[in-house]
Amino acid sequence: MMAGVTVLVATPAAAQQPPSVTAAPQPATAGGPVTISWGGFVTCRAVSIIFTLDGTQIATAGSASSGSVGATVPAGTTAGSHKLEARSTNTKCGNAGTALRVIVPPPPVTTTTKPPVTVPPVTNPPVTNPPVTTRPPVVTTTTPPTTTTTTDTPSSSSQPPSSSTDALTNPGDGVLVLDKENIQPGDDLTATGTGCPKGANVTLKSLGQDVGKTTADENGTFRSPVKFASIEPGRHKVRAECGIVLVGNVDVTLSSSSGGTTSTLVVLLFFLLVGAAMLRRQFSGLRR
Repeated sequence: MMAGVTVLVATPAAAQQPPSVTAAPQPATAGGPVTISWGGFVTCRAVSIIFTLDGTQIATAGSASSGSVGATVPAGTTAGSHKLEARSTNTKCGNAGTALRVIVPPPPVTTTTKPPVTVPPVTNPPVTNPPVTTRPPVVTTTTPPTTTTTTDTPSSSSQPPSSSTDALTNPGDGVLVLDKENIQPGDDLTATGTGCPKGANVTLKSLGQDVGKTTADENGTFRSPVKFASIEPGRHKVRAECGIVLVGNVDVTLSSSSGGTTSTLVVLLFFLLVGAAMLRRQFSGLRR
């Protein structure tokens, strides 16, 4: 009887999975999170798995044949493909590497809102007209041969000048004085004024025409002849403009021969009456 023989057939051991490491998401963002997974590592006691990106440690995990761990991609990582490695502190326990593609997010868009532009209101300065000094009109009275009429016109000054000569020698401030109150066409006329700014240009005007120009002295006083290009009988204003306005009046009259004619008629009438008386005497003598 043959003894039994036991035949042992060697069964090949299951193939060992090589260490591997993966990362998600792909691509990862610089400064953003990344999940690292590993497998096929030999379990060793008291051994840690170190995860590096381009040699910089970004995470660790305890000894395990497989698993996953969260990490953060360094903020300064440039865009492109980088080497991600998982290795045990004991090189006999396994190492694995892979590529991690990294993108760099664009910088945030900063919107700058300009403050509203406030335009200050435009304020026009008030228009100030130069002061107007008006001299009261001088009333000139024409006296007929047999009638005398006198008209007094009060002056706006507290003490009016006694005559045109006095006003010309010492005129008050801001006054225009004409040396004649009544002229005939062709007569000379002189204007004297005070109250103008020192050295101001003075323009004399009447009837819309320039009738004289001069310059005020250091005291603001001026004197200028007044010449009319054409003038009609009546009252006319003469304005002196020198930064202020001074006004004076003059009356223009035409020469009249009515007085001479009246005198001539009176003389002729006298002689006619004398002649008539003499004739009456002669006739009376003849009758006797």
